[in-house]
This record gives sequence, C-alpha cells and structure tokens, in this order.
Amino acid sequence: MSIAYLDTHAAVFLAAGTLEEFSKEAKRQIEANDLLISPMVYLEFDHLYSRQKIKISAKKLYSILNLDFGIQLCQLPFARVAKEASELHWTSDPFDRIIVAQALSNQEAMLITRDRLIGKNYRKAIW
Repeated sequence: MSIAYLDTHAAVFLAAGTLEEFSKEAKRQIEANDLLISPMVYLEFDHLYSRQKIKISAKKLYSILNLDFGIQLCQLPFARVAKEASELHWTSDPFDRIIVAQALSNQEAMLITRDRLIGKNYRKAIW
C-alpha cells in the first residue's frame, strides 16, 4: 500500500466526518492509502485551536484521526524536511512549506489538500 498525506483542512474535515467536502478522487485516495500527517499539521491544529478557528484541541483531534482512521504523524527527520522546504519559494506560509516539503521528502507522496496554491505548485496534490 502506498502513502498519502493530509493537509490541515483535509485532516479536520476527515475527523469531523464531513466527507462531502472531498472529491471522489480524494475519497478514493483516502481509502486506498496509508495516511500520514506532517508534524506541522499537528502544530497548525494547535494554532487554529488557540485562535478559536476549531473547537477541538490538537491532541484530541490527532487522537480521533489516529484511533478512527489509523493516521500517523510522519517520522521523517526534520532537517531533511526543512532543507526541502527551503527550496519552495512559491509561498511564504511556513505551514504550507513544511506540509508540502514533508510529502516531497517522502518519495513525492500524494498530498490531499484543498489549497489552490499548493494544488498549482505541487504536482502530486489532489482534492
């Protein structure tokens, strides 16, 4: 089985059970792959929670994703991911740079994201 990464919004939608947000292809990829999230996604959960953009803590959200969907935090070395992120100049958003770099660093894995800028700049992005 191959792997796919979820970006922050995709992970939040999945945990909330709002599957109607996903395209048919994204749903197919969610079912067909082992799923990972970047540690940066976990950090963004916490950022969104602290700004009251989501109503569930990062710890609880990750617990739901892990227990209900088997999603794991990616364990790639941060130095490797950071080097890859430093080459991404199409955005200044540190969350997006690290999330995309995580997928790139893992054999250019698929990234399930609704972010249009990522979609335009990462060839393995789907929504």
